[in-house]
Amino acid sequence: MRHVLSALVMNQPGVLAQISGMLASRAFNIDSLAVGTTENPEFSRITFVVNGDEKVLDQVRKQLEKLVTVVKVQDYLGEDFVERDLMLIKVSTSGGRLSDVRELTDIFRGRIVNVGADHVLIEVSGRENKIEGFIDRMREFGILEMVRTGRVAVLRDRTITDDLPPEILTSDEARVGS
Repeated sequence: MRHVLSALVMNQPGVLAQISGMLASRAFNIDSLAVGTTENPEFSRITFVVNGDEKVLDQVRKQLEKLVTVVKVQDYLGEDFVERDLMLIKVSTSGGRLSDVRELTDIFRGRIVNVGADHVLIEVSGRENKIEGFIDRMREFGILEMVRTGRVAVLRDRTITDDLPPEILTSDEARVGS
C-alpha cells in the first residue's frame, strides 16, 4: 500500500540528506520525494510517498519524529487532502502529428510551453493517475525526455501546524494565529 507523508522540518542545510539517509539506512523505499520552503521561511516541507503496510508506515513516522530537525510528521492516510504532481515531457511531433499531440494535451488540461522543429515540450500537473494516463497516451508519439517533481500534498481543512504549540512557530506565524 502506498502512503503519502509530509514532514515539517527546520529549514537548514543537510535536513533532506539526514532524512533520506535515515530512510535508506532502514531500507525504506521512497517512491516520490518533493521538498520546498513553506509560508514560514524557518520551515521547509518534505512530502514523500512510501510503500508498505501499516507497520512500515508506523516505523517511518516514528523514525522521522526522532530527528531533532523534524517539527511534525503528517500522515495523509484517511485524511481529506489535495495532491499534485508536475511533469515536463518532450514529445516527438515528426510526421505531422502536432495537432494530435495538441488535442491530447488540451484534453488532459496540459500546456505546451515550447515548440521545436520536430517536438513539443508539455507541462502537465495533477493527480498521479492523470500524469500516468498522459504518459501512456504520449508513448505512441515518442517520448524524448521527461521529468517529474514528485507529489506534494496539503490537507483541505486544516494546516500541519494547527496543533503545534505557539512557541515552536516563528513570530510571523504566531502573529497570524493570534
